[in-house]
Amino acid sequence: MRKRQISQTPSSVPSSGQVWLDVEHTASVEVTSEENGFPIESALLGVEGGWRAADAGPQAIRLIFDEPQKLRRIWLVFEDSENTRMQEFVLRWSSYNGDSFREIVRQQWNFSPPDSVREAEDYAVELSGVTALELIIVPDKSGGAARASLASFRIA
Repeated sequence: MRKRQISQTPSSVPSSGQVWLDVEHTASVEVTSEENGFPIESALLGVEGGWRAADAGPQAIRLIFDEPQKLRRIWLVFEDSENTRMQEFVLRWSSYNGDSFREIVRQQWNFSPPDSVREAEDYAVELSGVTALELIIVPDKSGGAARASLASFRIA
């Protein structure tokens, strides 16, 4: 019998050779809210500080591509070192200009500072003809006042 040990935890850093999609020039972005000093561009372009919503409650980030895209990888990083909460997010895509969506993943995560403050998700996908990619974040499933935040949202 041949046996290998595998890791159950996704790598915490994307490979340095990864070529990320240039969303600044290939897509427009829609966002429900953003706090001054924490624009969505920070998460999409890998800038320190990331994005943070101006308001509590569910938030949506939608990328609308100028041309249909073929996506192979989606990298998300959420961080919160201040609030104990259960967050849920849904990642979905459309090939119909956002008129209908197909779910990629629905995930819940418990933030519990100081031990559990970072969630990194690395999804290998095979999606063709993507015209819109949407991330919906429910920052606190119990309805608390926590605001959604996103350290990194990269696609390839």
